[in-house]
Amino acid sequence: MKVVIFGATGMVGNSVLRECLDDPRIDTVVTVGRNASITTDAKVIDVVHRDLLNLTAVEADLAGSDACFFCLGASSAGMDEPDYTRVTRDITLSAATTLSRLNAQTVFVYVSGESADSTETSRTMWKRVRGGVENALLALPLNVYIFRPGFIRPRPGSPSKTWWYKAFYTISVPLYPLLKRMLPGSVTTSENIGKAMIALAVNTPDLPDRVLHSDRINALASA
Repeated sequence: MKVVIFGATGMVGNSVLRECLDDPRIDTVVTVGRNASITTDAKVIDVVHRDLLNLTAVEADLAGSDACFFCLGASSAGMDEPDYTRVTRDITLSAATTLSRLNAQTVFVYVSGESADSTETSRTMWKRVRGGVENALLALPLNVYIFRPGFIRPRPGSPSKTWWYKAFYTISVPLYPLLKRMLPGSVTTSENIGKAMIALAVNTPDLPDRVLHSDRINALASA
C-alpha cells in the first residue's frame, strides 16, 4: 500500500508517519511539504515542494497512491480570514482535487477540529472555514473521511510547533487519564489517529457518517 502524508513534520502528522512506518501493510510513504520529514526509513519518499497550491510538478510522486492522510493545518491565531482560508481550505483542496483526478478510489482522511461548523454560519472564523473545507471535500469523487478530534494527547517526541499549543499540552497531558474518564467522546491520542487512518485505508468501510469524532477514532484504532 502506498500512502501520502501532508504535514508529516507536525505533531499529528509526525505521529501518523510513525504509525505508517510500523505497519507492515504499508510499503511506501510519500511525505509532501515545504520541509523533509527527517527520517531515514527506507519506506519514506520525501517530496519537498514549496507551492502546495499547485501540485502539478509532483503528480508523478502522488500517482498510484491508495490513501492520503492530510494532517497539515495552522492555528487561526493572528490570521485574518483570507489568509486562514488560503492555508486551511485552498491547500487542502489542492491536494484533494489532484488526488481525485489521479485516482478516484483514493482514501482521503482529513484532520479537522471538533467544533468545525458544517453549516458554515458560525461567528467563529476557524469553525466556519473548517466546516467549509469539510463540505468541499465530501463533495469530491474520493473516499473522504473527516476526523474531528477534541483533545489530542501527543505522542512522545511529536510536540506541536506552535508555542502556546506546546505549553497547553505540557500542562494538560498529565490530566489525560482524567479527561478520558470524564469526556471519553472528546479525547484521543495522536497514535490512535494514525492507527484509525490506516484502518480506514485498509478496509475502506462504507460508513453512513463520514465525520468521525474522538470516540469513533478510538474505536477504529483498537479494532
